[in-house]
Amino acid sequence: MSDDPKGYPRPTLQRQQWHSLNGRWEFAIDADARWQVPADARWDRTIAVPFAPETERSGIGETGYYRACWYRRTFEAPPLDAGDRLLLHFGAVDHDARVWVNGQRAIDHAGGYTPFSAEITALLRAGGPQEVVLRAGDDPHDLSQPRGKQDWQREPHAIWYPRTTGIWQTVWMERVGRASVERLRWTPDAGRWEIGLEATIAGAEEAGLRLRVVLRARGRLIADDTYAVTGREVTRRIALADPGIDDARAELLWSPGRPTLIDAEIELIDASGAVVDAVRSYTALRTAGVEGDRFVLNGRPYRLRMVLDQGYWPESGLTAPSDEALRRDVELAKEMGFNGVRKHQKIEDPRYLYWADRLGLLVWEEMPSAYRFARDAVGRLVREWMDVIARDAGHPCIVAWVPFNESWGVPDLPTSAPQRAYVRAVYELTKALDPTRPVIGNDGWEHVAADVVGIHDYDADPGALARRYASREAIAELIALGRPGGRMLTVGGFDAAGKPVMVSECGGIGFAADAANTWGYVRASSAEDLAARYEALMRALRGTPALAGFCYTQFADTYQEANGLLYADRRAKFDLGRMRAATRGRA
Repeated sequence: MSDDPKGYPRPTLQRQQWHSLNGRWEFAIDADARWQVPADARWDRTIAVPFAPETERSGIGETGYYRACWYRRTFEAPPLDAGDRLLLHFGAVDHDARVWVNGQRAIDHAGGYTPFSAEITALLRAGGPQEVVLRAGDDPHDLSQPRGKQDWQREPHAIWYPRTTGIWQTVWMERVGRASVERLRWTPDAGRWEIGLEATIAGAEEAGLRLRVVLRARGRLIADDTYAVTGREVTRRIALADPGIDDARAELLWSPGRPTLIDAEIELIDASGAVVDAVRSYTALRTAGVEGDRFVLNGRPYRLRMVLDQGYWPESGLTAPSDEALRRDVELAKEMGFNGVRKHQKIEDPRYLYWADRLGLLVWEEMPSAYRFARDAVGRLVREWMDVIARDAGHPCIVAWVPFNESWGVPDLPTSAPQRAYVRAVYELTKALDPTRPVIGNDGWEHVAADVVGIHDYDADPGALARRYASREAIAELIALGRPGGRMLTVGGFDAAGKPVMVSECGGIGFAADAANTWGYVRASSAEDLAARYEALMRALRGTPALAGFCYTQFADTYQEANGLLYADRRAKFDLGRMRAATRGRA
C-alpha cells in the first residue's frame, strides 16, 4: 500500500495508505449490450485504466458506437485486522456501472461524472488473488442522460466531441477500521470568522467515539477541538480568533492572489483513547457571493477575468494524462492572466480542484447537459447534480454553481412553463444544498433564476461590445431589448435589475496552423492577428466597469474547435507575457 499522498484521488479526505488499481485491465466491447454477467464476457484485449476506450492512451482507440464495455483484473487484498474493512472506489465511470467482486455483485451506480464506493470485505476470498469485474453501460444515442459535449453522431461535429465510455477516473482501494470518517464537508464564513464542519461517521453506533479536529494555517495552530460523536453526522462551527486589523486578516483569507489553505488533521478516537481512524484534509477561510451588481470575494468587489476550459487532452480525452498535467493547466490559466475558469460541460477530476485550491484559481462548476426535456432526463440530472455538490462543496476554489448552459435540455424556456419551473427548481435546490455560493440557473441567455446574469456574446467587433456594456443603463437596455445570441436574455418574468452582469462567453477567435481544420466564431489569419484581436477585445472588456467580469472562449483548442489561446497540447499560440498583459491590463 502506498504511503505517498501525492495524487490521492480524494484530496479533501486523505488517509496515509491507499492503493491505486489503475493500469492494465482485461477489456471487452459489448456493442449491443447483450452480456449480463461476467461469465458472458469475451475478453479479447487489454486497456490502460483510467483512460476511456475511445482514446489513444487507453490502447483501444475505438470511437464507434457501442452500448456497453467490460473490465476485469485481479488484485491482492491488504491484510485486514479484526474489524477492518476494505473499500473499493471508482472516481467516475460513464455512465451506468455494475461491479462484481469474486463473482458477487458489489454495487450499481448511475451517473458518468460522480464517484461511488463499495465495501468489499465480505466478498473477499480467504487467500490468493481477488477478482473485480465492471460492466459500463452507455447508450451513445441517449440524449436524456447528462452527457456534456459527448457527440451523439458517429463523428464529432460543430462543438461536440468524441464520446467517453466506461472508466475515466482513478480506481483505488483503501483499508479502514471498524469506525471511520466517511465524508467531510467544510463551510467557511469569513464574515463570522469561523469554519463549519460536517463529518459523516461510519460505525458511529460504537459507544464513546470522539472526533478531534486540529487546524493549522501556515504551520501555526489555530484550533484543536474534540467533539463527542452522538450520531452518524457531526456538525460543528469552529470559531477562529479574529486578528482584527485588515493586514493581519489578509494573511489568513484565501484568494487567487494569496491562496492560504488551512490544513486539517482529524482523528476518530474510541472510548479507550485509541485512534481508530486518522485523515488529513484542508479548507480555507473565504466567502464568495454578490452584493448589488458586483461579485464579491471575502466581502470585497472582485472583477472576474475567466477563461472557458473544457478539460480535454488530444491523446486522453476527458482524462488528464497525469496529475502534473492538471497542475500545469491551473498554472497556465494564471500565467495567461486569468483569475478563474469556467469548467464547461464537465465535472472535473478532484485533483484539478486540489491544484486550483492550492495555487489560487477560481472555478465556476457547470453540470454537463442532457439534451432532451423529459421526466427521465429531469430525474437523472437532478440526482447527479446533487452528487456533484456533495463531492465538491468543500473546495474553496469553487465560487459558483451552473446547473444549465444555453438552454440545453430545456430548449423551449420562453414558451414552456414546465421547463421554466424545472430550471427554477434546480436553482432553488442548489441554493438549499449550498447557500454560500452564487448560482447561475441557465448561463448564456433565457435566465429564469440567477444570482449573476451571464451573457454569451460573440460579437467580433470590440467597439460594439464596449458600447453595449458601457454603462448600467446600456446593460439594462440590452437585457430588456437586446438578443446578443439571438435569444432573449430573460424569460418568465425574471427581473435582472441590480444583479451582477457578466459576459460569460466571448471571443472564440479561431486560429490553427492547418487553416482548413480551423473552427471558431471568427477566424484569425495568423498568430499575430490572433494576438492583436485578443488585445483589442480585452481592452474593450476591461473598459466596461459596469460588468462584473468576463469569460473568454477558450483555454485550449478542443478537437475541431480551434479557438483556444493554447493549442491542444498546451503550447501558447502567441507569447504568454503578451497574453497576460492583455488579460490583466498593464499597470
